[in-house]
Amino acid sequence: MNIIIGLLIPFIGTTLGAAMVFFLKEKINKKIEKILLGFAAGVMTSASVWSLLIPSIDMAKAQNIIEWIPATIGFILGIIFLLILDNIIPHLHIESKEKEGIKTKLGKSTMMILAVTLHNIPEGMAVGVALAGAISGNSTITLASAFALSIGIAIQNFPEGAIISMPLKEEGNKKTKSFLFGMLSGIVEPIGGLITIYLTSLVVPILPYILSFAAGAMIYVVVEELIPESQVGKHSNLGTFGFSIGFIIMMILDIALG
Repeated sequence: MNIIIGLLIPFIGTTLGAAMVFFLKEKINKKIEKILLGFAAGVMTSASVWSLLIPSIDMAKAQNIIEWIPATIGFILGIIFLLILDNIIPHLHIESKEKEGIKTKLGKSTMMILAVTLHNIPEGMAVGVALAGAISGNSTITLASAFALSIGIAIQNFPEGAIISMPLKEEGNKKTKSFLFGMLSGIVEPIGGLITIYLTSLVVPILPYILSFAAGAMIYVVVEELIPESQVGKHSNLGTFGFSIGFIIMMILDIALG
């Protein structure tokens, strides 16, 4: 039951954020959007370090493996994995007019949803691998720390859900449809988490590699998408402020609950 709850918490965050389409009459203020993008980047960066890379290093040490090897290999593979997905999955970022991925005739709304879904893949993996570490009985990852990661990602998913549902409404979609699309963009997280838990349970010794793999995938999203989007144009300092707050909140959650 704890596993299901842990996997669903981030999805609930996305759903609540997407529901803002029913309460906000106008599009999100650009300044606030920059803060939220920076905040999401801060949470993901902090989670990558405190909840994934450090446990990966500690776990490798407990397995009598050179500590930096799993962290390095997994991190690089995570970067490569997201790089491949980024170039394959057709998607369009909210503030961009340039389509990415393979050429397709998909509509703008669909491609915007795919862009957010792409971001959510590593987040689902991160929660899944943390929960897998907790249920495996490994002392470096507790159920509390896994839930801290899940809650942290849910917090940053809330504004992310709003950031995707509001533009969908502006594109002419009805509020209900915009909400459903925004909500569904987060469904990949519990699915990805379940798959990660299953794969990790098959070969427990690979857990340090999977932890760092998820970290690499998340950092790719942060550096490739979130930070650039939060820094473009005026008021880039707001994105930096949001990043700092997100990083600190996730760090406190991990230390306090871990």
